[in-house]
Amino acid sequence: MTSKVTYNGDLRTTCEHIHSGDTFITDAPVDNTGLGKAFSPTDTVATGLASCILTMMGIKSRDLDADLTNAFAKVAKHMAANPRKISKIEIELSLPASASEKDRKILIHTANTCPVHFSLHPDIVKEITFNWVL
Repeated sequence: MTSKVTYNGDLRTTCEHIHSGDTFITDAPVDNTGLGKAFSPTDTVATGLASCILTMMGIKSRDLDADLTNAFAKVAKHMAANPRKISKIEIELSLPASASEKDRKILIHTANTCPVHFSLHPDIVKEITFNWVL
């Protein structure tokens, strides 16, 4: 088992990672009758894509002897109606400018082939921007 999700009432859940015991909560978003005081379930999906991208790039950077420490991603999620679903995820990555052109190409390929990227429905637009600025 990977996780346990408990419905707390008032459109809130507690999500527990079984192996570590770490937890986080989710709330329904304000635009869907919720309080929006925490990540919504769809926020976690969009954020999961950015986290997967940075994790996979981090793994690959070890092979390249490149340091991605302090790299970060800004995430924007867009919703569609009828049916209500994620229509677009925008991710803007800020990465170390010290990476060579060869390493950049490898890291971009790695980002675009992460497991979450492949797991999301192909109709979801995934707009990923790579800024080599750190």
